Amino acid sequence: MQPIQTLDDFFTRSGADVAFYHMGRRVTPCARETLAAFEQGSMSWPEPWQGHARLAAVFRLGDMPEPAIWFLSLPLDEQGYLSPSERDAFIQRLLETLGQNAGQSPDTDSNAVDNLMQDNPLAFTPDTTFQAVLNARANLATEHRPSQYLAGVEAYIDGRHDDWESLGLQGLADYAMRLDDAGQQRLAQALEKLPADVLRPLCYCLEHRPLQPALVGALCQRGEAAAGEGDVETFCACIRAVGSSEDERAGAWYATLLADDAACGPDTLAAMAGRGWPLLEDGERLPRFLSRLAEDPRTGFGAVIRDLALIPRLRLPVITLLRDAPDGSRLQQRLTQLTGQAEEQAK
Repeated sequence: MQPIQTLDDFFTRSGADVAFYHMGRRVTPCARETLAAFEQGSMSWPEPWQGHARLAAVFRLGDMPEPAIWFLSLPLDEQGYLSPSERDAFIQRLLETLGQNAGQSPDTDSNAVDNLMQDNPLAFTPDTTFQAVLNARANLATEHRPSQYLAGVEAYIDGRHDDWESLGLQGLADYAMRLDDAGQQRLAQALEKLPADVLRPLCYCLEHRPLQPALVGALCQRGEAAAGEGDVETFCACIRAVGSSEDERAGAWYATLLADDAACGPDTLAAMAGRGWPLLEDGERLPRFLSRLAEDPRTGFGAVIRDLALIPRLRLPVITLLRDAPDGSRLQQRLTQLTGQAEEQAK
């Protein structure tokens, strides 16, 4: 029998009931085949975040009464492929703890599984919104009941009570992940009246899923209203919320913002790059975004460029636009500065 060499090997050989989720740019299901191909070196990670592949493994081994969750941040090389050394060290530690036949025994010790995350350089702690969305997605995928807080959120959105201060983040995440078409229509109608303290965390949950046109339109309108009031946080929350949606209204709004000198501050550009990168896969929006990024000295130009260039679908367009930047343009100047800094550090 071949030794266990990858995470996919481990979960296959252990017979674990496992589901994987992306945990970097957004919380979305990750196909088992994606992880396997990534670990084999045949594909780059589709949703990199700050040079890492962030992943949640939700699984049961043996007779574990409750599923365990591993949050793993796997380092990437400069082309977005796995840098395997830390993963290999984790596999070795796993086998030393659970044995070469890990998970095949019905009396698997859940404490041993949990302890693997202690002092583990691959482990990370997602922010509270990501944890809430993961919980909501996992419960929905396994047909488990949502949290007790969902009913309060539904009642508030539908206008059956007005105590918004009692709404919990988990309830908002459950609500966002379980919205059907009719629910999105109702939310679109209610959006204008939601206080910012409810809208913002709700947006941070909605950003993890595509939305219907009516809700996208309502979020764009609310974002514009927030911008007019100088509420940058709510404005950027709305930008983030529509970032996973393919509806043409979202793309048109991004294009409008990128054409507006007053709208393109560093917060706006960060929201687009972090959550709206699918909308930047466009022949007009991407070059405009890169130009705006270069023109504003407050942006983390190098970090954002490196992050976007690791996204497989954006890598070639970003590299091409940087290579073909017009002589004397601000984009070329920032790129030259970045190259010079890298050469200086390499000395």
